[in-house]
Amino acid sequence: MSRAVVLTVLLAGLIVVGSTGSVFGAQMDARINPNNETSPFKMNYQKTVFIEYPNGGQLFDVLQGQEWSVIGEADISDPGVKSLMTQLNNKIKADGSQAQITDLNVSYDIHLKARNINTSVDYRVIIEGTLSNYVITQDSLKTLIDLGWRGLTATDEVVIDGHELNFPINILLEMEPEAAAFFVGTEAEEVLHRNLIDADFILEQPLTNWHFLFDPTGINVDAGTFGLSDEIAGYVVSSWTMGESSLREGRQVERVYEAEVMADQLYIVRSVQSSDQGNLYAIGFGALDIFDGVEIAGVTPTPPEDYATTSTGDFPVMIIYGMAAIAGIAGGAFFMFSNRALKNEKTGQQGIDPNRLVGYQTSVSSGGYQTNRGEAQLADGSDYQQTRSMYDDSSNSTQSPPPQPEATPTAAEEAACGCAASAEMGSECDCAMQGACLCDATCPCNADICKENAREMS
Repeated sequence: MSRAVVLTVLLAGLIVVGSTGSVFGAQMDARINPNNETSPFKMNYQKTVFIEYPNGGQLFDVLQGQEWSVIGEADISDPGVKSLMTQLNNKIKADGSQAQITDLNVSYDIHLKARNINTSVDYRVIIEGTLSNYVITQDSLKTLIDLGWRGLTATDEVVIDGHELNFPINILLEMEPEAAAFFVGTEAEEVLHRNLIDADFILEQPLTNWHFLFDPTGINVDAGTFGLSDEIAGYVVSSWTMGESSLREGRQVERVYEAEVMADQLYIVRSVQSSDQGNLYAIGFGALDIFDGVEIAGVTPTPPEDYATTSTGDFPVMIIYGMAAIAGIAGGAFFMFSNRALKNEKTGQQGIDPNRLVGYQTSVSSGGYQTNRGEAQLADGSDYQQTRSMYDDSSNSTQSPPPQPEATPTAAEEAACGCAASAEMGSECDCAMQGACLCDATCPCNADICKENAREMS
């Protein structure tokens, strides 16, 4: 019975985990070529809203069995896409960056699925476009590129193909008006009115906190991702990544907003969005700096001489080797100290000095062969009490004491109490015979009959 319960719990856990998809926040991927006027970028915005009705109720009746999807895509020819590009460019300008988006494509996928205890609504909007005007200055030695455009955020409505995509409440009002009516005018409406297209956290996280890597061997394999030919093989590629919890970025947690709605039953609305992620690549070796409050990177074709790094922190290779040398010196000192301590310890025989022992034979020939058995004992008698065998201790013996000799009888007792009955009779009697003899007053026998006869004779 207990095994069946355990298996049931495990199966239920697998079902819950399997039915819960990954929820990501804003994900950025951009590849900047300072030698070109434009470079591609991509942003992926995701969020999941859970509508929970643990006690059933009218909201459960409305959503029961519902499942639908709203899927589509549009390019710059769509008025809604043009409006979104304008919002993004205004936000970039407000952040102090000079870069601009010159082309944009939008794809979206919204999926609702009702279950017995909750309903989930997954929102996903992907924008892909072209970034331009990111080069600040350029000369033969270095190119300064603008990296302050990362906060691609829209705070107004984004309507494409008649669907408003930026605020989750609007798609519910369009597709499930009866269910959305439960949330209008409540705290749940505020939770559902948080904009989906939001990458402010990617901009707020300083690039100095991102992981920094560079490939000094060339990008002939990745040239196609930059739209370049194999002729650029041998150039350095720098990359900055963010999204994991670390000492630099801090602890990354998912953003959860929750509200309760009290109608005919208690309903809970929860919005879940994980921490943002970013991948930023640039051709050349990038050294970060700040210009007029905007983060920039100075890009050179090759890294500085003797520079090597594997992650953020600008650890030169000599520092890494120095740390390894310090660890080696510490290890050597530890082993030297341990070896000296071992030499100072007393080693060898830890008992009786063998020079004080002498051997002797304990067996002789038996039958037709000679056995060679022997023991060792102290050559002198000193300290014998500390080394003798326990079997030599008489206190450990369990032998019974020898029998005591019997006491020697006295002469009167040995005579068997002989009594002269009379001088004429000339006979003696044994008091053991009791009534068979006569005793006089001189009889020492203690028998009652002898005593009586002795009284009568007297």
